[in-house]
This record gives sequence, structure tokens and C-alpha cells, in this order.
Amino acid sequence: MFVPCERGGGSASSDFKGFTLLMPAVSVGNVGQLAIDLVISTLSMTKVGYFYTDCLVPMVGNNPYATAEENSMELSINAEVYSLPSKKLVVLQVRSPFIKNKYRPFCQTLLSWVKSSKCARVVILSSSHAYQRDDEQLLGTPLRYLLTPDLEKAVGGLMQELNWKEMEKVAAYPGINDTEKVLHIPGGGITKLLFTESCSKGIQMAVLLKFCSEGDNIPDAFALVNYLNEWLQLIKTEVNTSSQWKIPSSWRLLFGSGLPPALF
Repeated sequence: MFVPCERGGGSASSDFKGFTLLMPAVSVGNVGQLAIDLVISTLSMTKVGYFYTDCLVPMVGNNPYATAEENSMELSINAEVYSLPSKKLVVLQVRSPFIKNKYRPFCQTLLSWVKSSKCARVVILSSSHAYQRDDEQLLGTPLRYLLTPDLEKAVGGLMQELNWKEMEKVAAYPGINDTEKVLHIPGGGITKLLFTESCSKGIQMAVLLKFCSEGDNIPDAFALVNYLNEWLQLIKTEVNTSSQWKIPSSWRLLFGSGLPPALF
């Protein structure tokens, strides 16, 4: 459930009517989470609350978007909510993995919040194992999208104009029965569950994902956030380049460069 920050004042309302909710799936390479970091940091989004749940591994850390020593000592937890009313954008950043068998309760709670907060649509940033692509998925761009039927009516034409590729369904029984096709997102975490539940509940949801491998996934995050920007135009650019996104201070710690002194 959403718990507003006391300091957020009116902006911390649980009513995000007409807003786009942007969030990551905890998936291969943490690509969605890294892309969300870039959005929050670049747009200087304000933290308005957190998502209280027992479905995620507990964690606490210092402010991942610190810009000065004064705000570096602020604490962050496993699921926080940021808002930018001028762009009708609300972001849920998820920073820890799921506790075993807690995927479904989390999805149910999240989608209930989406409805109660009156969000217009949800955009999930995700990733999938590159090595498990079938022959058709090996062709062209490594970026894919999915739209629920309710969102397809609203933006399906735009996706065609952008020349985006929809996530292909794959054979349910490869080599045995290639006619029966299913949606398969290996390494995508809760992506498929959230998408199928949204389809059945009439929620407008888009999934944007990138095929990738574990390793240094910063380039994948830039590719995914540029992909998102083609559609939502979060920052104005003539050509999407990595240099136009603001890298958060926490990325200095991605490869074990030591704990920040502000934690102690």
C-alpha cells in the first residue's frame, strides 16, 4: 500500500488521477531499475512516499540521488514513490528482490493501488534473457513492447508509427507443436504476471523490455530509457543520446567501490 511522506504536503496525495505510473520489473541485469534511476535523477523527481509491502526483501540505504552532502544522509528503502505533477508522472522504484512465493500478492496489491490512485496507465520497464530468444526474436532490434487491449486502442497506432516491434509469442512446445504460441519472458520476473493480470482487469499497461545478458548493464539501461523517451518524450531531444540523462550519484557504487561515509 502507498504511504505518503509527511513532508510531501499536498503532492503526497494518494490520488494520481490521470498520471502515468512508471515502474521497473526486477529482471535480468536490473535494467529496468537502472533505467528508472535515470528518469528520477534527470527529471529531479520528488519523493512523495513509499510502497509498504512484506513481499520484498527489506533494505535500507542512503539517498541514491544525492546532489550534495546535506541530502546524502537521507535514507531510502526497498520501494519508494516519486512524482512530477508537471508531466503527470509518478514513479515506483523497486530496489530489492521478491521474497519467495510473494510475486502474486505483490501484483494484486500493486494493481489495486493503481485503480485506487486513479492512474491512467502503467508502463513497466523490463528485460529478458538474450540467450533464450527464438529465431524470430534474433532479428532486428533487441527492444520490444507489449500493450494490454485497453491501451492498444489508445496508442497502438503510435507504436506502428514509431516502427516498434511487438514482443513475439513463442512455441509452447518447440519441436513438437510449433503452432501453439505463448508469451514467454524468461528472466523477466513479474513482467508476464503483471501484464496478464492487467489484461484481465482492464488496466491500461505497456511493457517495454530489452533482451540482454548479465554484466555491465548500464548501456542496456540507456537503450531502454531512450526507447521509453521516444514514446513519452520525458526529455526533449533531437537525437536520443546517453549524455542527456543525468547519472545518479549512487551509480559510483555499482561495482563495489566502497560504502559512502554518509551512511555512518
